[in-house]
Amino acid sequence: MRRLRVFNRGLGRVQEQLVDEGGLTAHAADAASTPQDTMLTTGIEGAAGIVTLDRPRALNALTTAMRAQIAAAFAAWARDPQVYAAVICSATDRAFCAGGDVREMVEWGKARPADARRSLAAEYTLNWLLDCFIKPTVSLIDGVVMGSGVGITLYGTHRVAGERYRFAMPETGIGLFPDDGVSWAFAQMPDAIGMYLALTGRAIGRADAYRLGLVTHCIPQVRFAEVRAAISDADPVDPVLDSRHEDPGIGDIQALRPAIARCFDKGSVEAILSALGAERGETQAWANGVLQDLETCSPTSLKVTHRHVRSLRGLDLSATLKQDFRLACRFMQGHDFYEGVRAGLIDRDRAPRWQPQSLGGVSDAAVDAYFAPLGADDLALASRTEMQAVRS
Repeated sequence: MRRLRVFNRGLGRVQEQLVDEGGLTAHAADAASTPQDTMLTTGIEGAAGIVTLDRPRALNALTTAMRAQIAAAFAAWARDPQVYAAVICSATDRAFCAGGDVREMVEWGKARPADARRSLAAEYTLNWLLDCFIKPTVSLIDGVVMGSGVGITLYGTHRVAGERYRFAMPETGIGLFPDDGVSWAFAQMPDAIGMYLALTGRAIGRADAYRLGLVTHCIPQVRFAEVRAAISDADPVDPVLDSRHEDPGIGDIQALRPAIARCFDKGSVEAILSALGAERGETQAWANGVLQDLETCSPTSLKVTHRHVRSLRGLDLSATLKQDFRLACRFMQGHDFYEGVRAGLIDRDRAPRWQPQSLGGVSDAAVDAYFAPLGADDLALASRTEMQAVRS
């Protein structure tokens, strides 16, 4: 017998995102929001706290209100002795979560900049809260997971990939950078694979994600209900997942690792492009395709992302999120994010007019400005000890 307590629901605008061959490309739909496609529920089933993303027409894109609901639920579950573990899942088989509601941030960034900054601060604080959560957290991920969807799952103890799992952080293609602390994970990956994923935004499947530590288990989606039921019954999480795990085999990146290391372990974006252009033999076609991808990205985003990932090799997640906040605030004040959304999500002409248009136009001083402290406006995060203190 299980009981379900539904706390609240989140409403927001509609954004649709589709998968293409090279990675993940976002599209927007100007459809009216309805309770049926703009829902997030949090509740308790037996011994499990459950977050269910249920915004199918927007591929579960997260709004500020939805993130606030998740934060409130996890804060309550940390204090609730009934809750043994938390589960994050999707009610739709169309996607797990295609990221954040980009339209919301465009509207707020232009007309309500203070609200945009508060939303960003709340988003990164949620990432930190999830990393500090002291109970097991199991994310059941099938389909597309990008951006904020990665941010609400990556810091849980267990990340389960279904057979349709597709990971990507395609922010450089819309004039942003990989945020939500994910660049910290990129910085830890071997053979410059993290830099490759950060700059190109290319998608990977669950085999590569498993080898890179982005997911901890690979379980068929049809068995997700079994996992949820077992955790609701307070069965120990590790045996539940280990007994159902299936080795996903070797991913596509494995054969490319030497080429990725040769090309992406460089001190500048320009050096990366030069190395890609010099590839010959079996990897030449791959390198040419990557070059074409990078040519469509914002030059500013590429240079800021490159420095960001390299700078995080000696930092922790808290420091990463604070740097994410600085960068995101600067991008909200700039040009390329709004132009990237226009070209990719609104007009869909796929012809962004970046400013500057070339890497040569992005000076070191311009990149420095993105990383400069915000003074009193910098993001403040509580210590891990403070976050984990249980309060009544």
